[in-house]
Amino acid sequence: MKKLINDPNAAVDEMIEGYAAAYASFVKVLPQNKRAVVRSAPGTPGKVGIMIGGGSGHEPAFMGLIGRGFADGVPVGNVFASPPPAPILEITRAVDQGAGVLYMYGNYAGDCMNFDMAAELAAMEDIRVETVLITDDVASAPAGQVDRRRGIAGGFLVFKAAGAAADKGCDLDEVVRLARKTNDSLRTMGVALSPCFVPQTGQPSFVLSDDEMEIGLGIHGEPGVERGKLSTANEVADSLLDRILQDLPLGSEDRVAVMVNGLGSTAYMELFLVYRRVAKRLAELGVHIHRSFVGEYMTSLEMGGCSVSVLKLDDELAELIDAPADTPMYAQHEARQKAGD
Repeated sequence: MKKLINDPNAAVDEMIEGYAAAYASFVKVLPQNKRAVVRSAPGTPGKVGIMIGGGSGHEPAFMGLIGRGFADGVPVGNVFASPPPAPILEITRAVDQGAGVLYMYGNYAGDCMNFDMAAELAAMEDIRVETVLITDDVASAPAGQVDRRRGIAGGFLVFKAAGAAADKGCDLDEVVRLARKTNDSLRTMGVALSPCFVPQTGQPSFVLSDDEMEIGLGIHGEPGVERGKLSTANEVADSLLDRILQDLPLGSEDRVAVMVNGLGSTAYMELFLVYRRVAKRLAELGVHIHRSFVGEYMTSLEMGGCSVSVLKLDDELAELIDAPADTPMYAQHEARQKAGD
């Protein structure tokens, strides 16, 4: 294992320092807590505060998405570990502009416990907090048990929709409704080709032979649904998309947003090969890709592999996905070319 780090136990704190220094026009670290990162500009009075968060190691998620059209603050946890309640509460205080705060994070036990604890403490200070859990991972639970599903890369699209709604001036109830609607219309499937190595341990997060892959493996190394021999890009794309379509049926005239997300060490060449096949398959069904996202949005350190996310759109969700955004790690102009246009 080779990594450009200093002290493994200080890697997260030093990463935050470097990030805040590199993007000081976007973000700052609250003096009350070195794991609490917020927008550098003052908040807009009356705007719903948007908080996303989770463990480190998924960059550019989550702190890379602080800015216009996305998040107002991100509490940063250790590698693959939930942030504790303290930075969550400090950010809640900082981003509340009198309209309440929305928490969004993946459906993991540690995150649920710590964010819920912070929400209870915020309520004692008369700050209203609502929560939307991201549950897009088709592999992690069957269709009848969606509340058990994990949140993975598709959460980017939920964060974007909610951030756009908040920037439009929607109240907290409306932002929550739109975030839940986005999550309910979203499905993701991933494939892992190689493990990552957590800095503190230096050990692989899982073990695969050189000629193996695992469908549905989680972004922290959670077991998938199928392990087998490495397949071609077309075969992998088909396997991921088939499982998504079983859970989210699509037909002629449907509109979608499609994301192909790299997990940390997959070349863009490979991501575009996967997208090519997904786009071809959807076109054969008569499905229109309204907007596409190809790149790294939620990684797992240097894990090899990718995920495919499909978000079914209507006019309401399309407007939010198309809305402009400006963050250190992702920017979008409203007039940007859409897939298929």
